[in-house]
Amino acid sequence: MSDFAARLIDWHHAHGRHDLPWQASRDAYRVWLSEIMLQQTQVETVIPYYRRFLLRFPDLASLAAAPVEEVMPLWSGLGYYARARNLHKCAREVMADHGGRFPSTATEIARLPGIGRSTAAAISAFSNGERVAILDGNVKRVLCRVFGVEGYPGEKAIENRLWALAEGLLPEAGIGTYIQAQMDLGATLCTRSKPACGRCPLATLCRAYRDGRTAELPSARPRKAVPKRSTRFAVILDGDAVLLERRPPSGIWGGLLALPEIPEDADAAEWAARRYGLRISGWQALAGLKHVFTHFTLELRPELLRADMAAPHCSEDGPVWQALECLADAALPAPIRRILEALPPGAQPG
Repeated sequence: MSDFAARLIDWHHAHGRHDLPWQASRDAYRVWLSEIMLQQTQVETVIPYYRRFLLRFPDLASLAAAPVEEVMPLWSGLGYYARARNLHKCAREVMADHGGRFPSTATEIARLPGIGRSTAAAISAFSNGERVAILDGNVKRVLCRVFGVEGYPGEKAIENRLWALAEGLLPEAGIGTYIQAQMDLGATLCTRSKPACGRCPLATLCRAYRDGRTAELPSARPRKAVPKRSTRFAVILDGDAVLLERRPPSGIWGGLLALPEIPEDADAAEWAARRYGLRISGWQALAGLKHVFTHFTLELRPELLRADMAAPHCSEDGPVWQALECLADAALPAPIRRILEALPPGAQPG
């Protein structure tokens, strides 16, 4: 076993995280669920979502049997909603093609929907003890600092070098503990800013620490101008209900309920009358907000419309009236939820 791995494992026994809810089981379903939820999401945010999800879908079969519309509300607010759609798709594929049992190797797991190489390796390492390397954001940061790897880790050549490093450092035994130790070190000590190098078990091996370059490594993503978009959203109220539409399966907020979008050059009342057969008796501009996606920033400009006639032209995939007092149960994107929760006095019930 390399000194790198030995130090990590020893450190984890004494200082690592041992009480996370998904650590109590080697069940591949629970490991898989936690790994998907943890992608680009903090542990503290994931824990309540993970617990609620398991209460509704305690096993793979129950998830596969449910329609995707029942899955999305449990992901509302967690972001990166393609994860939830792929989770559901993957559950059905495992049931149909693998007899309800997750494949036993990382290579096979990586062929399933929504599971990349690193996530597949983590699932197999934790559930099967397979000796495979992972390369998530935390591991990339640790390897770049300890071994002084220059260049942005998202570039293919740099990523390939990091994969080779990660595979060469694997211990012969204790793979699950080692993988968890890597994750924990990056999450708790070798953080992006203000790393706690004085408490790090790898400090005497670390080139970035030796050379005073922890703020420089890993190298930052090359800066690009972030595109900005702006969209008008209709908050159409009838009494204590708001009109919502389900988003298309792909694209932002895919499969979730959201406020309808108003064309940029349209008169809001005339547009609502044509689209939904509604008579609008009042209009009010609401406070806007900005939401940052991975590749662009969206400015949301909500407009409050009060309807006199609550019978929109509905189709199977068309608009629905959602009671404001039941917003907690609706599959809403976080910024849409914030708009509705900030409605002015008199717009919300009691």
